Amino acid sequence: MESALQLQETGEKAIALDRDDLPRVEDLVTEDDTPVDNLGSEKNQRLLTEPLYSSWHGGGRKFVAAANVGLFFSVREPPVVPDAFLSLDVEVHPDYWAKVHRTYFFWEFGKAPDVVIEIVSNARGGERRDKMVTYARMGIPYCAIFDPSRRIQAELLTAYRWTAARCYEEVSAELFPGVGLGLAVWRGTFEDGDGVWLRWREADGELILTGSERAQREQERADHEQERADREQERADREQERADREQERADREQERADRLAVRLRELGIEPD
Repeated sequence: MESALQLQETGEKAIALDRDDLPRVEDLVTEDDTPVDNLGSEKNQRLLTEPLYSSWHGGGRKFVAAANVGLFFSVREPPVVPDAFLSLDVEVHPDYWAKVHRTYFFWEFGKAPDVVIEIVSNARGGERRDKMVTYARMGIPYCAIFDPSRRIQAELLTAYRWTAARCYEEVSAELFPGVGLGLAVWRGTFEDGDGVWLRWREADGELILTGSERAQREQERADHEQERADREQERADREQERADREQERADREQERADRLAVRLRELGIEPD
C-alpha cells in the first residue's frame, strides 16, 4: 500500500446541534450482543483499555477508552465498530445505560475519537479499505492497524494520520502528536497468554502499565524498600553490638582500675 491512502471524503461533517435538534436514537441498534471475536483479539482489546484507566493520568485531560463499541457518525448510517479507540477531552455520561448515552454518538460527545485501532483477525475485515474510508469521513485523526498474523500487511503495526491533503498518510506509531501517547508492539505475557501484543506507550517510550503490572511494580518497590530498611536495621544492630562490646570493655577496665586503687590504698599509696 502507498504511504498515503487516498480516501475521498464526502464532505459530510459532524455538526454541533442544539439539544432540541438532537436526533432520536430510540430505534437505533446500539449493540447486537453477538459474540464474534477471538480470544487473542479480546485480550488485546482489554490490554488497550484497562491500562489507561489503571495507570495513565491523561495529562490532566478527561478521556474515554473503549473496545468493541460502535461509533455513530449519523443516524442514517450503521455504526462502525473499531477494536479499540481513545477519545480525549470527553467523558462518559453518568447514566451510560440510558439509550442516548450508551454508545459513542458523535453528537453527544461533540467530537470524533482521536485514535482508532484495528486488530486484524482475518483478511475479510476491510481494515485497510472500507473502514479507513469510513474513518476518513468521520474525521478520525489517527488510525492504527495491528496485524499479529500478517494477514493483510507485511508489518505487524502500521499507523496513519489524516492530513490537510485529505488523505491518510502513514506515520510512525511511536507517538501521536496532540494525543501524548503512541503504540508499541510488545512480546510478553498478558494474563495467561504469551505472545505479541499491541500496547500504549508514553512519549518517553515507557509502556502504560496494566493494573496488575503497576501493583507488581509497587510491590517490588515496597520489597526493595523493606530490604533496604532491613539492611539498615542489621547495620544499626551491628553498630549497637559493637557499642555494647566497647561499653563492656570500658566497664571491665573501670572495674580493674577500681580494684587497683583499693589495693594501692591498702598499701598506703594514694592512687592519684
